[in-house]
Amino acid sequence: MAQGVAAHDRENPSHNTWGIGMAHFDIERLGLEDGEAILPGIVLQADGGQTGQFRILCDGQHDGSREEEEEEVVDAVAVEEVVSAPAGEPAPRITPPF
Repeated sequence: MAQGVAAHDRENPSHNTWGIGMAHFDIERLGLEDGEAILPGIVLQADGGQTGQFRILCDGQHDGSREEEEEEVVDAVAVEEVVSAPAGEPAPRITPPF
């Protein structure tokens, strides 16, 4: 966990790391408690994430540099009606070799 915090702080020097998020199951499995100080200045918090992973919690916005894309919604309406009908005879039945 300390290596994860160090890597986050190195890559995001303007963000202040304040915690580590884990699934409640993992916190109990490790014998820890929600809100426990796991490192100096870093608390453990159950955040409902996936089991077996932890997340670095900080006060920064990691998606701030990305521009949000507007989703264009188009209603698809056919100009002509297309009717599908079964074609001729059905395919012959294939039996597996036993």
